[in-house]
Amino acid sequence: MKTAMTALVASVALLTAGTAWSADKKYGPGVTDTEIKLGQTVAYSGPASAFASYGRTMMGYFAMINEAGGINGRKVNLISLDNAFSPPKAIEQTRKLVEGDEVLADVGTVGTTPNVAIQKYLNGAKVPHIFISAGGRRFADKKNFPWSVPMYPGFEMEGRTFGEYIMKHKPDGKIGVLYQNDDYGKDFLTGLKAGLGDKNKPVAEVSYEITEPTIESLIVRLKDAGADVVLHFSTPKFTAQGLRKIKEIGWAPLQFLVSPSNSIKAVIEPAGFENAQGVITTQFTKQAGDPAWENDPEVIEYVAFMKKWAPNDNPGDFIALSGYVIAQGIVQAIKQCGDDLTRENLLKQATSMKGQRFKMMLPGIALSTTPEDYTPYESLRLAKFEGKSWKLLDDTGMSASAK
Repeated sequence: MKTAMTALVASVALLTAGTAWSADKKYGPGVTDTEIKLGQTVAYSGPASAFASYGRTMMGYFAMINEAGGINGRKVNLISLDNAFSPPKAIEQTRKLVEGDEVLADVGTVGTTPNVAIQKYLNGAKVPHIFISAGGRRFADKKNFPWSVPMYPGFEMEGRTFGEYIMKHKPDGKIGVLYQNDDYGKDFLTGLKAGLGDKNKPVAEVSYEITEPTIESLIVRLKDAGADVVLHFSTPKFTAQGLRKIKEIGWAPLQFLVSPSNSIKAVIEPAGFENAQGVITTQFTKQAGDPAWENDPEVIEYVAFMKKWAPNDNPGDFIALSGYVIAQGIVQAIKQCGDDLTRENLLKQATSMKGQRFKMMLPGIALSTTPEDYTPYESLRLAKFEGKSWKLLDDTGMSASAK
């Protein structure tokens, strides 16, 4: 573990090392010769508090960066506030970050609901709303929201991947869909239907509100509709409920989980490992705790990082891992800014990531953002849950580019 941390510190020092930039410095709000002030909101409480590990991991990453000297000689002050997964709270906290703390940008805010709530405000104020941890179509819409840039796979692309897989492996399946009644769930559903085409249509689609306490009765409705394939287009709490309920009523459909809800620690373990066997999901990262990656240097390094910088969180939690990956993107964009740390240049760098690969991404996966196209990823891998870990499927589970 000590060797892994030594390697990590060395790589961080290389990543954040200064370059011979021009003597002319251009600074936006929140930037000085010694500090870069950034903001974000995370659901540290409320119905989606499983996302809290994401925020803690990202805070740990920037603490590590600062210990290594910062980025181009400047320390990063990441102010991470609780939005409770509530739109009014998200707006209130974001206004505080922009108008009170005067941050340079909103970076890495997690979740569709809070990001939808703050998107118009940040774009109207021309504040970078970047490295968004949500895959809604509206977050890669340069025409209407030029200051918003995602760093999470598109939900429509993910839904399409599931639809293509079903048509290849179970084309006569009777499909039932549980989806969250907002942009999050609807984008997955749109993608699924595109992947299914006209040859197969869901026999049942049931929706829930994020404020509801349980979705168990909806699971029963899907079973009663005759579905033998179930897609959980839901957030972690409700996905765990769904997995448990399906097992409880003695039902055995083929099941699919979306990537925001495939965390072993936050979803599978609470649901019960025995209730998730054979479930399929999408992935774009390696998985700590998966025997397939046990000796992988990046995984060893990541586990060592978590032990030191986020010791109360589990390296096997995908939600935490996504914070680690997105933090690397934020660091890279700031490094590319050099001494031109204006909001305009930070946006430019965030949309110039084509071909960038960060640690813990799966082989063959890289970012694809350009100033003309904000779509962050072009393809995903499919994986099946077996035993206590996800197993990547062979090339028949690869999704064609949906960009």
